[in-house]
Order: sequence, then C-alpha cells, then structure tokens
Amino acid sequence: MKTSRALLSLTLLLAGVLAASPSWAQTGTATTTPAAAKPAPASPAATATGKIGAASVTIKYSSPSVKGRPIYGSLVPYGQVWRAGANEATTVEFSKDVMVQGKKLPAGTYALFTIPTEKDWTVIFNKTAKQWGAFKYDEKQDALRVTATPRKAPTMAESLVYDVNKDGIVLRWENLEVPIAIK
Repeated sequence: MKTSRALLSLTLLLAGVLAASPSWAQTGTATTTPAAAKPAPASPAATATGKIGAASVTIKYSSPSVKGRPIYGSLVPYGQVWRAGANEATTVEFSKDVMVQGKKLPAGTYALFTIPTEKDWTVIFNKTAKQWGAFKYDEKQDALRVTATPRKAPTMAESLVYDVNKDGIVLRWENLEVPIAIK
C-alpha cells in the first residue's frame, strides 16, 4: 500500500512537471518563453504632436527604417503616391483651421500622402483618413494639395520621423527632410 501511494505521488509530481513545461515534452529540453514576448514590428507605430498657432496637431504614422536600403527613387519611387510612412496611411489631425503653404485647410483628420520627385514633392491631405497604405487612394477625396521643397537633412535619420514645430511639420528620413509650412 505504501509503495502504491509513493508511486502515485511520484507519477502525479512528474505529470505536473511535464504539464507545466510543454516545450520540454516536445523538444526534450526545458525552455521558457514569456507569453507576451513578441518580435518588435519592422515599422513601429509613432505619434508626433505639437501646437502650430492655436491649432493642436497630431500625426500618427508607422516608422520604417532605412536598413541600408536606397530610399528615394527606389523603395519610395519618384512620381508615385506614397503613404508617407508604412502600414496604414499616415494621418494628421488639426484641431482648428490652418493655412498649409498659404492654402486654407479646415480642421479635421486627414490621410497624409506625398508624391515625391527629386526637385519637389506634392503633399496631399486626403479626406479618407482610415485606409491601408495608398492602395485605395482616391484623388477625388483630396481636401488639399500643396508643393513642398525637400532639402538635405543635417544628419541621417535611420527611422522615419515627423516633427511638429511653430512653423509647420517636417518629414525626416534617410538624408532628406521635407518641411511643410503651416500657420
């Protein structure tokens, strides 16, 4: 009787150890991986906020990295609509009406697209804010198009970043930055 109780206790203990470590049962080695451990996204979500005059500005975007790749004219082709980030279209929200490059844009949330070229960029504020990339971009939904002039950035930016400052917003990535004047 003592032997069968001892054997039962040992069996239950061993079953408990095996049940608590399913990877050991499959591979023969005990490893633990936290349930919440996930690889970092290739283009993490980011937000830039600030005030331009009386307007609060919020830019939501996914920030891709250069990773040694040629960006402009290659990964981001010249002459084609680009979502100005990665994954979902970049959005920009203005709490009040603003003047963008001298043209009026009503308060609201817009998808931000660009059409880059080597000399100048068309910057597009599109009324369909929630969309994946530029795959269903519809020019008829544009609230405003303006032209901005890119310039060489003072330092290399490995990841895409937006800045909101008193003069407007700046898109900065790789060796280029694109200032967009907003009042």
